[in-house]
Amino acid sequence: MNIEKKKIVQEIRDYLMIAIGMISYCIGWILFLLPNEIPTGAVPGIASLLFWATGIPVQVTYLAINGLLLIAALKILGAKFMFKTIYAVAVLTLATTYVQTATMDVHLLQDQPFMASIIGAIFCGSGIGLGFAFHGSTGGTDIIAAIVNKYKDISLGRVIMLLDIVIITCSYLVFQNWEKVIYGYVVLSVTSFCIDQVFQSMHRSVQFFIISDKYKEIASRIAVYPHRGATVLEAHGFHTGHEVKMLFVMAKRRESDIIFSIIREIDPKAFVTQNTVIGVYGEGFDQFKAAMPLRYRSHKLTPEQQALLGK
Repeated sequence: MNIEKKKIVQEIRDYLMIAIGMISYCIGWILFLLPNEIPTGAVPGIASLLFWATGIPVQVTYLAINGLLLIAALKILGAKFMFKTIYAVAVLTLATTYVQTATMDVHLLQDQPFMASIIGAIFCGSGIGLGFAFHGSTGGTDIIAAIVNKYKDISLGRVIMLLDIVIITCSYLVFQNWEKVIYGYVVLSVTSFCIDQVFQSMHRSVQFFIISDKYKEIASRIAVYPHRGATVLEAHGFHTGHEVKMLFVMAKRRESDIIFSIIREIDPKAFVTQNTVIGVYGEGFDQFKAAMPLRYRSHKLTPEQQALLGK
């Protein structure tokens, strides 16, 4: 498969997964949270409050607010992100309209608001995380979080949580009931947790150390597909005293099975270790943030180290 075909397949996959994420969010919001009057954050939270207070359909408010935010964020996030976010907003708006009409008489977990909060939050958080993982979002505070994450190494879920606390607290003005506000905080916590879990799992990388006499063949195959580079390290067997070559390979977690199948095919006796890594930055992986994480900003660094880190 050539590079152009791979890009087309990747784009189709992104749009498909974003649609699945938005449908998941729709299910959590419309079937579990909205009927049970459980507040949530972001633009859907504002739309819910206006629906409960005035009867304005949630999809109308959601689409109007997101339209303004998308225009404002176009320059900062870039056209590619915005196109996918516009697509996500459109899918969620259509799905919300359809599901709300089709399930008008359905009221799930009517007497179990806590369970409705948990299940609704899982659907919503998983949907948002899936959207972020494939370069889209549900809009609203997700756009603000994406802007912050572009320049700062701050958890997406944490940014969204901080922004949404105010919205959920404001639900007291509608319900005059702190119990519902507390359920909203439960939704917010579970949603943020699910966002980070889904997003990080989709971006998780692995590293391989491969010791084999056929290291050149293995490295050549890995370079062709899954198109990953390999570094050859000089190693020395302590007990045998033999000089050996060791391959160091970084790859996405989803590519692990491909690499293992290549190794088994070329050299079933190869010695292999695989480790999960928190983050990989550089060509073919994630890009460096504009500002380094605070944990690297230390007064103990030398001027040369500070210059290297861009302090």
